[in-house]
Amino acid sequence: MHPSTFEYLTPTDDQMGRMVAARKAAKAYADAIDRLVPDGPDKTHILRQHRQNAMWVNVAITRHPDGSPRD
Repeated sequence: MHPSTFEYLTPTDDQMGRMVAARKAAKAYADAIDRLVPDGPDKTHILRQHRQNAMWVNVAITRHPDGSPRD
């Protein structure tokens, strides 16, 4: 792992724009799930996992698989 893997990495302007677009898409999908899936533990699990995936998108945008910063 890269020494900065667990440190905060300020995204570049380009990365920030992609992160905002990805969050908007994730929010739209979460809204659809909330609207279409009946309430219950499965829905809760789906939304929690979706939130986790949305966070990993930010990591993928800003870091290489070894944790080093992307240019």
